[in-house]
Amino acid sequence: MIFSVLLPAQEYCYQILAKFQRKQASVNTTLHIKLWRIYMGYKHIEVKQVAGFIGVEIGNVDLSRPLNDDQVKEIRKALLKWKVVFFRGQNIDHAAQVEFTSRFGEVTFAHPLGEPEPVPGFPQIKPVDRKLYEKQYGFRTGGPWHTDVTAAINPPAASILRAVNVPSFGGDTHWSNLVAAYEGLSAPLRSLADTLKAEHRFNGGGYQPRNGKFDERIAVNPLVSIHPVVRVHPETGERALFVNPGFVSRIVDVSPEESKLLLELFFNQVTKPAYTTRFRWNNGDIAFWDNRATVHLAPQDLDHLDIERLLYRTTITGDVPVGVDGFRSQVVQGEVFNAEVPTVFKQKAESKEPQPVLS
Repeated sequence: MIFSVLLPAQEYCYQILAKFQRKQASVNTTLHIKLWRIYMGYKHIEVKQVAGFIGVEIGNVDLSRPLNDDQVKEIRKALLKWKVVFFRGQNIDHAAQVEFTSRFGEVTFAHPLGEPEPVPGFPQIKPVDRKLYEKQYGFRTGGPWHTDVTAAINPPAASILRAVNVPSFGGDTHWSNLVAAYEGLSAPLRSLADTLKAEHRFNGGGYQPRNGKFDERIAVNPLVSIHPVVRVHPETGERALFVNPGFVSRIVDVSPEESKLLLELFFNQVTKPAYTTRFRWNNGDIAFWDNRATVHLAPQDLDHLDIERLLYRTTITGDVPVGVDGFRSQVVQGEVFNAEVPTVFKQKAESKEPQPVLS
């Protein structure tokens, strides 16, 4: 191994790993893992790629214990590169999920539309409970492909979802890489997309069933924003095709027919199977995705079944999207989404407070 000093560390590790894979070197499992971490650029976590364009599983991490700064740095590095990272078998509680989320940014309020049945003591946590949805709105579906809360002027930077009670079959979630989708367009279409803007609102695509309860909840705190169709990622500088069927209502400054055709093209592009990964949940698993560069799809195979599926989501405060030409997203209606309780719910809480008796 004396010759190793003549080679860059990663190249040397690659050569040893290549020999190991061809069974020409006797390298034990522990050494193999260490070499792989060095080759991949990770010294404090294990990273296993799960699909061609998006997704890795992260190992050698116990999220029930405080993470050190090196672990946080490498998890962020993996997230920025692979857009969604998965942790298996963590089995953490609400407090630990909030603490983990806070290592990567400000933890937002659970949801800008509020929670009819909030988690006691944890205003940052949103229950993802299909039976609760059915009770509140009369349907179980998680909706179409979407990026979380893009109706807001500053959609969440990232989301973290923790499985607590998931079925032993079905219920998979899909993610797609919006950077790969943009790069997969032809040059003329990329140039066109760079100049476009789109309106985002809750149920903008009209995919969710329209009924009184669902519409009433949207009306509680209406959010509408104009975002660039191509967003420049604030950390990586990558360009992402920032559209999704769940929230986008139209392309602005074009005719309705042109908008429909453009959105059909873009939606087909961002949901191409080549750019996706599919995750099979088990209790205790966690998914952490970059909401600035992904769309995801809730399970589509459970709506006809009377089974429980309970997960909990936290989100990280995001920045205002910026387009290729420097255009910053504009508010049509609503306010920023962050750790603060939305104004409408503050006002409701204040109105319920007992008033002092004048004597």
